[in-house]
Amino acid sequence: MQKFRKYIESIATINDEDWLFFSSLLKKREFSKKSSFLKKGEIENSISFIEKGEVRLFIPKEDEEKEITFGFSFQGEFVSAYDSFITQTPSLYQLETLTDTVLWSISYTDLQKVYKTTKVGNTIGRYVSERLFLIKSKREQSLLNDTPEERYLKLFKERPNVIKQIPLKYIASYIGVTPQALSRIRKRIS
Repeated sequence: MQKFRKYIESIATINDEDWLFFSSLLKKREFSKKSSFLKKGEIENSISFIEKGEVRLFIPKEDEEKEITFGFSFQGEFVSAYDSFITQTPSLYQLETLTDTVLWSISYTDLQKVYKTTKVGNTIGRYVSERLFLIKSKREQSLLNDTPEERYLKLFKERPNVIKQIPLKYIASYIGVTPQALSRIRKRIS
């Protein structure tokens, strides 16, 4: 939990009283590799900080090869089916761990208490929501404006941990190509 506090303090100054209140509402959750901790159709009730591990956001399909990966979150980042979380409606996608993962989660109801009770809660909430929005916006713009090769190169430059740690079939889906096309892109770049 110290990593989490350090992260929060990089966003805003938080006094001990506010931290004690906030941290008392956090729930530690541990998942093994390839665990779906939110399935399509479920309502996201938590926003979580990844203390350890990696998470994939994807749209499931009957044929696993046709699943659409559209996001990754890593250690030191937040993860949530955020649209489901803020609207409290069923999620249209799933969250799955790619490695053994440890999360510190806060429920929707408890987060509302943090917003009302603490001095710093709204600042942190705004920062997290802005960060999630920017990631989503950059991805959408890239899909509309960049070639698959440009998307791969940007991903390699901006998030090198993705390239090193994520199976290529998920990276291919993320940039909108088949695994075979990704293989050709990687050959051209080499």
